[in-house]
Amino acid sequence: MHDDKRIKAVVLDWAGTVIDFGCLAPAAVFQEAFARFDVEVTEAEAREPMGLSKLDHIRAVLAMPRVAGAWKARHGALPDDDDATAVYEVFMPVQSETVTRYVTPVPHLHDTLSLFADKQLKIGSTTGYPREVMEKVVPLAAGIGYRPDSLVCGDDLASGRPGPMMMLQTLVNLDVWPPQQVVKIDDTAPGIHEGRAVGAWTVGVAGTGNEIALSEDAFAQLAPEERQQRIRAAAEMLRKAGADYVIGDLSGLPDVFNRIEARLAQGETPQ
Repeated sequence: MHDDKRIKAVVLDWAGTVIDFGCLAPAAVFQEAFARFDVEVTEAEAREPMGLSKLDHIRAVLAMPRVAGAWKARHGALPDDDDATAVYEVFMPVQSETVTRYVTPVPHLHDTLSLFADKQLKIGSTTGYPREVMEKVVPLAAGIGYRPDSLVCGDDLASGRPGPMMMLQTLVNLDVWPPQQVVKIDDTAPGIHEGRAVGAWTVGVAGTGNEIALSEDAFAQLAPEERQQRIRAAAEMLRKAGADYVIGDLSGLPDVFNRIEARLAQGETPQ
């Protein structure tokens, strides 16, 4: 295949995409951080902005009318950016402590890494986690065999998801261009948006990420209809975000790669 008709690189999210089935580590910590300020946040509220940088995530939760009202009732005024920063400062040490317990591979990760090696793909990664947290995650991920060539964190740049900046930095780090020969793989809407914003192909992972909201074991114990309902809901969210393809888990990537390279050979680009 001509060089301009093949995939050159992949860029993957972390929690819910390659590690931490169900994206458990961040959700509980958001709830705990708000509880320290005597404001209850539901798990659904904590998960809704997942994929944003953690400070932007906190801002998004504080902007929710119910949460803003609860904050005002407890603290006497609607939350502002100083309050978001205060919650973030509580969030950080709890997150750093918690995240190390969830560096476990999602299903089919090792087969997927073999696929990347066979296709000689460069591997980039972006995350909403701040670098301070990822410094704990990266060596643990290496211990399970995952060593991406580039890491761009939620606080590395002035702006991140849903815009293109973290993806652009990743392409610079990998020395890869054009973006239509790159595939962004993510379990959240902001992650799909950042791939689309830079002009990459986007693949949503519906069956292992934030919308599943359970551990792998707990998810396996659900009735089959309930499992399928959660996967369908996640898939619909990812399609609405604009994903070019949606897969249940990483085992769906070989077929998607074949489809993308067939479209590249026809001169197609991502929509």
